[in-house]
Amino acid sequence: MSKMKVAMIQMRVVEDKLRNIEIAAEYINEIVTENVDMVVLPEMFCCPYKTENFPIYGEPEGGPCYRMLSSIAKEHGIYLVAGSVPEKDEEGRVFNTSYVFDREGNKIGKHRKMHLFDINVEGGQCFKESDTLSAGKDVTVFDTEFGKMGLAICYDFRFPELSRLMVEAGAKVIVVPAAFNMTTGPAHWDILFRTRALDNQVYTIGTAPARDESSCYTSYGNSMAVSPWGDTICHMDEKEGYRIVELDLDYVDRVRNELPLLAHRRKDVYSLLKNNTIQNI
Repeated sequence: MSKMKVAMIQMRVVEDKLRNIEIAAEYINEIVTENVDMVVLPEMFCCPYKTENFPIYGEPEGGPCYRMLSSIAKEHGIYLVAGSVPEKDEEGRVFNTSYVFDREGNKIGKHRKMHLFDINVEGGQCFKESDTLSAGKDVTVFDTEFGKMGLAICYDFRFPELSRLMVEAGAKVIVVPAAFNMTTGPAHWDILFRTRALDNQVYTIGTAPARDESSCYTSYGNSMAVSPWGDTICHMDEKEGYRIVELDLDYVDRVRNELPLLAHRRKDVYSLLKNNTIQNI
């Protein structure tokens, strides 16, 4: 089986944590009538994107939000890339974490954002995730019946080494829950998703919150999907909604065979060293 249908949900984020999950569930109830295989939610889809919110909204793995998301995946028999949520560990640290559930509601992937979004653009966005978040350290690849997929969160996607490590671990799709803002989004969103798709000959999928000018953090929106040839196959605007795309993972093999970019790497001259663990559940 090589073809799969993936739905991207671009939703607004409200202050009520559980209401956000209910909103996602309402979208999924509608989407599953179209026989989708996987649903992808945005970064911090249940928590307004503000540093001081992360410890307040944070829950341990297995908490109420986790259980609700697992239940949704099982109820509808879908793969669910559950955007990202604030996760608290036993030591009280908080991570920006994405869980992936299979069709039975079992966790098959977990990624803690590795690169914390600490920026200060003159005349633009200023944000410092490290005020309340800790950084993850694992490269995340998970298995499906369609093939292996990589998982990154937002700012992670700016670092090409991470995507390449996922591809070296077998990924044919890279899924990215993200929340670019009105400074970085117009400048870099499209370029990054097309470039990573071309560099690695993979499908790239970026799912963002809908734009809300009244929120504490204004998301760029524009959720999109790109083919391994670099074609934009789906591009949303800033509004709430969802889009469904069909991915053909055999097409990844075809592109890599016809333009053997990965095979032509000069490993006798350069290599990518890995000092971390690859999470492949």
